[in-house]
Amino acid sequence: MSIFATISTRRKTLGISQNDLAEMSGVSLATIKNIERGVGNPSFETVEKILSVLGMEISFKVRNPFDKQ
Repeated sequence: MSIFATISTRRKTLGISQNDLAEMSGVSLATIKNIERGVGNPSFETVEKILSVLGMEISFKVRNPFDKQ
């Protein structure tokens, strides 16, 4: 599942409207809609603001490309 679909699913699970998420995160409603549709290229800061409201965070996993899995 993409981060965009995850945001939409989490928002709906919490019962938060797109408009409410926009107000709570300080991100425009148009940006919220675009993110949930997977349109555009939101900044890391914008995604962090949204995830913070949703009680989520971004984590990174660094792997060694030489490790055989």
